[in-house]
Amino acid sequence: MIGLDTNILVAYAILEHPDHGNVRDRIDQFQLEGHRLAVTSGILAEFVHVVTDSRRFENPLTMAEALGWAAFWSDAEEVTIISTEFAAHRLWLLWLEQHRLGRKRLLDTLIAATWASAGIREVFTLNPADFKIFDAFTIHNVN
Repeated sequence: MIGLDTNILVAYAILEHPDHGNVRDRIDQFQLEGHRLAVTSGILAEFVHVVTDSRRFENPLTMAEALGWAAFWSDAEEVTIISTEFAAHRLWLLWLEQHRLGRKRLLDTLIAATWASAGIREVFTLNPADFKIFDAFTIHNVN
């Protein structure tokens, strides 16, 4: 199973995103290879927040469009929604302390801990540095 970072979902949905085509091609490739994909509720919440922000995009999505995309990812047969269980919560706190991470790394660390606790060892992201620090994942990017 491959964890999809928020920035991947954003690039997939936003036509003006510079990696839109590459991300779609790579997800198609993962599916052809038979990989399952994983997201968390936190990723979907962050996705809705980002894609509706007019300061980030010339043509942001409406809330209804963003929620439609969140439902698309939630309902897709090849996607698993991973819940944050207690083990992930404990790992999140451990990693924050162990790596001396601050408030700007809270959500990425929670996502990483959730994936790791669920046995996910591969991540597709546009920001590999967000996850390399944990030394727990094989990281895929668009290159």
